[in-house]
Formats: sequence, C-alpha cells, structure tokens
Amino acid sequence: KHMARDRKILYASSITLLLVLLGVLFLPGNIGRTMTALFLVVSAVAIFFFVRKRPSLSINKNAVLLIMFAMGAVCLVLYYLTGVHFGFYKSSTPFSIGRFSTNLLLVAAIIFATEFVRTILLAQDAKFMGFFAYMAGVLSDLLLCGGFSQVERLSDFLDVIGLTLFPAVVSHVFYNYLCKRYGMLPSAVFRLVLALPLYLMPVIPALDEAIYSFFLMIIPLFAWSFVDLLYEKKKKYASRKGGVWSVVTLVVTLVMTAAVILLVTGNLRYKFIVIATPSMTGSINKGDAIIYEEYDGSQVITEDTVVVFTKGDDDLIIHRVVDIQKRNGVDYYTTKGDANKSADTGAITSENIRGVVLFRLPNLGQPTLFLRDLF
Repeated sequence: KHMARDRKILYASSITLLLVLLGVLFLPGNIGRTMTALFLVVSAVAIFFFVRKRPSLSINKNAVLLIMFAMGAVCLVLYYLTGVHFGFYKSSTPFSIGRFSTNLLLVAAIIFATEFVRTILLAQDAKFMGFFAYMAGVLSDLLLCGGFSQVERLSDFLDVIGLTLFPAVVSHVFYNYLCKRYGMLPSAVFRLVLALPLYLMPVIPALDEAIYSFFLMIIPLFAWSFVDLLYEKKKKYASRKGGVWSVVTLVVTLVMTAAVILLVTGNLRYKFIVIATPSMTGSINKGDAIIYEEYDGSQVITEDTVVVFTKGDDDLIIHRVVDIQKRNGVDYYTTKGDANKSADTGAITSENIRGVVLFRLPNLGQPTLFLRDLF
C-alpha cells in the first residue's frame, strides 16, 4: 500500500512539476526564475514529507564533493582568464547588494531544489523517475537563462537552443549519474560554482557565447570521465577492448564539434555562412552554404573572384567581381550577382571586402532557412 501510494504521489508530482516548468518557460526572465524557485522549493518540501526516502549509494561522497568543487573553481578561474585576451563587459544586471542577494538566493534555490528532487526521484524503484529527474534539470537550466520569454526572431530561438539547451541536454546526463552515485551535493555545488559568473559577477569575460556553451558541454563530460576513472571499476577499462577506441571517438567528436563552432562563429580564418538570397543562382544557390577565407590583403583578387563584402551596413553580400579599375593607386571592384541582370551600384574597395569564397556546400543551409521562414 505504501509503495503504491508513493508511486502515485511520485508520478503525479513529477508530471505536475514538468508541466509547470514548461509553462514558466514563457514568462519574463525575473518572474520566471522567481516562480521556478518557489515551485521547485515547494515540490522539494512536498516530496520530502510525503514520499519515503530510500538510501542512495554514497561511496566516496565527500571526496567527490571536494573534487567537483575544485573542478568548478578551476573552470571559473579559467573562464575569467579568457578575459585577458577577449576583454570584459559589464553584466546586463547592474550590481548592487540587494540584487546580488536576490540573484544568489534564486540561483541557489533553483539549483539545490532541483538536485534534491533529482536525488529523491532517482532513489525510487519506479519507472521513468530518471527521465523525470533529467527533464526537470534541463528545464531548470533553461529557466535560469531566461527560458523562451525573449524569443522574437529565429536568431533568438537558435540562441536558446544552441547556447542553453544543448549544454543542458549533455550536462544533466552527468548530473543524473552524479546524484545517483554520490548524492545531491557534488552536482549542486558544481552547478552553483559554474552559474556564479552569469548571475552574480559585475563583469563577465567577452568570450564568444558559442565557445562558452561548447565548454559547458565538455566540462561535465571531462568531470564524468575523471570521477569514473577514480572511483568506479578501474579494471573495466583495461579489460574492455573497445575502451581505447571509445576515448578516441569522444576526443575526435569533441575536436570536430569545436572546429564547427569556431567556424560558424567566425573565430577562425576560415568562416561559414548560409546563402539567403537567389542573386548568385547558378553558381551558388539559395540554401547553399559557403566557406570563405577572411580577407587580410594578401589574397589576389581578379575578375571572376567571388568575394564576401559589406556595403553601407553590416549585412554580408556574396557577389562576383566583374571589373577592376585602379584610380589614384586604389583598386575599385565592380561586383555582380550571377543571376542579376546588372552590376551592383557603386564600386567597392579592399576596405569593404571581408573574405574570398573558397567553395560551396550545396543545400547545407536549407534547415536554417526553413526555420527562419517559420519565424
């Protein structure tokens, strides 16, 4: 009877929790975070009083807690050291003692309540509890970053998906593992340390958000591997023939993912862009993607070279050079889209040129254009 009652309470409370968190995703940032904190705390208290706790495995619990705190602190220091190269910018939230305290309480309440609920759910002998715990964690991360309340354009939607959801999807697999094996404190402390710069610090390193999100994905994977090597069955790695290849595959995947992120965000000499107009149809079609080399003056530009340039605003244009005239020692380039009937109005100079197209990737940008059209 007690077991059946506990399961009914668990399923009812878990489904209610997920539905409420999904609804809160669309509330304004501060209101959403406040509602999330209140509801998670209430849920944690309800589960504490109405569901019987079952002991979870806690071998090496204190040691893992210290390791996770140290890893979080090291990551925080390394993150701020990137500001030496990229510079810093002021937090969007003006610093004050009152605001600091409020942010601290909200962030701490959401993280600790989420990890407490996760630990209780994972300790139950019931189906889908791991899934409910995982989804509650992912949604709590989305809500900490403002959810979908500010989504108005495709770029906003993609930012939430790529910069917040992807890291959350990866990291909360690790947090489920950590809670089930070592209790709530290691994952709660690790999450709180990583969250501090976003919500509490007056200045933040100007590191590209895509690069930051990528590291938020690989840090939990690294921590997972480290803890697993220290405290789980070490011999399994020696006896598992595919173990080395698994590690190699993981490393190659991470390197390739990092390269793609750097390429798309423009942090490499070679950059990536999706073609959104039909002006070059025939050679480069709408929906294709191109890889171009950043222009530094060393490339030779001749007639027939396809260049990436700006003209009057920050929008990038990809057209072909059809004529070059030298006046007063300056090269003036006339450009034209292959599908256009006439050349572009006004010539450009090397100051306008941002890159030289190397090759195209047919139809690779179609999903992006489809999402843009939806918005």
